[in-house]
Amino acid sequence: MATIDLPDNILNALSAVLQQLQQNLPPLKQQTDFSASAYKWQDQQLKAILEPKKIYLDDLKGIEKQKEKVIQNTLQFLNNLPANDVLLTGSRGTGKSSIVRALLTEYETQGLRLIEIERDDLSDLPIIQQQIQHRPEKFIVYCDDLAFNAEDENYRSLKSVLDGSLQSGSSNFIIYATSNRRHLLPEFMHENTPIKRVDVPQYTELHPQEAIEEKISLSDRFGLWLSFYPMDQTLYLEIVEHYLAKTQILLNNEVRAEALRWCQLRGQRSGRAAYQFSKHWIGSQQLKSL
Repeated sequence: MATIDLPDNILNALSAVLQQLQQNLPPLKQQTDFSASAYKWQDQQLKAILEPKKIYLDDLKGIEKQKEKVIQNTLQFLNNLPANDVLLTGSRGTGKSSIVRALLTEYETQGLRLIEIERDDLSDLPIIQQQIQHRPEKFIVYCDDLAFNAEDENYRSLKSVLDGSLQSGSSNFIIYATSNRRHLLPEFMHENTPIKRVDVPQYTELHPQEAIEEKISLSDRFGLWLSFYPMDQTLYLEIVEHYLAKTQILLNNEVRAEALRWCQLRGQRSGRAAYQFSKHWIGSQQLKSL
């Protein structure tokens, strides 16, 4: 069979075209490694997180009631008992996402697995369910910082997923979400004031209360709500002391003053700020000893 020798310029052009096509093609889907304990939903496939960060429930101070409820719900789920989807809301840095990640550390040996998903990918939940429906493990699908703006219609897909149809066919799948907003959607002052006549009636909502109910109904789909609140100075310093004690560093007057200065500069007293200061102080003291 005769071969055709193409000029170099044509070969180079074809090579460039093939490279562009390859860049625009979707990535090849790989077989999911179900030996991992945590996953990231990306490009419509489960990508294993081989070394997830270890967070321990005992390190989370000042949120004992919230821990008790979420642990109970998770144990019900792990033991094939009825359990609720969970919405954790409240102030930033108070331990909402840390609780969920700590559950994986605590119950990984009992078959618990964690799948992180972005808000914009929530419409893929039925696809995730299909991929894990025959697995023996128990999966928490976790969405961090869940919130929608006033014009965003994506919340409707999540509402339909949470409406019972999803979990009715799957006993190894549950949703935990965190948000700084209780109702996940912005609420406006005019929605709580009496309706007044306006000059442009065609743009006036005929049934405004129904529109308000539509907004808050999303959070109602979560069976368990857990609220997190700002902490006082005493609790903040207690958390700092807890982390410092792990490296035998005492909370003396100098450290106490630096810890308070740290949270003042950040504009918040929270478990996150306490943990970050502890890392800063421990690292600086260890650096001096080198």
